Amino acid sequence: MRSASKTYRARGTYARALFEVQRPVEDTTAEFIQRNVELRMERKRRVLDREGSVRLRIVLGEAALRIPVGDQEVMREQYREIIKLAKEDHVSIQVLPFKRGYRSSNDFTILDLGELPARVQTDNAWGAVSTSDKRREVDRFTRRFDAMVGVALGLEDTIDFLEELARK
Repeated sequence: MRSASKTYRARGTYARALFEVQRPVEDTTAEFIQRNVELRMERKRRVLDREGSVRLRIVLGEAALRIPVGDQEVMREQYREIIKLAKEDHVSIQVLPFKRGYRSSNDFTILDLGELPARVQTDNAWGAVSTSDKRREVDRFTRRFDAMVGVALGLEDTIDFLEELARK
């Protein structure tokens, strides 16, 4: 197991910038932001840097990468972090460019929990989360995911794409 807690605690500028964007509207204190950034970095460390790390397959829409959060340096750091994750053996990240095939109309996560039934989690614009372990729903979202994987950039092209964004 790698000891990366200091690395993740030192980072988090993108997560902090996400909270700061919402701050003018939400009743958010600096302490709230700091604590939540620390929690995110700790969760990330525990999930990605432990023995037997979870297997992640991620398709990122190009829009998610192009909407600025924070300043240019925050975005460059985020691109470099995604590149680093994409190079991990247990992480697969693909970018779905604007002009390529199928895309889902909402964010979703498929959780394969081993012996437990698979679940799908969908997010909506109001911050609500819905989950289902109904086979029909899980299969429907699995088909959506597979369709996006099929038209997204491959690993090397994804890394090239992110490196180009980081240079800008």
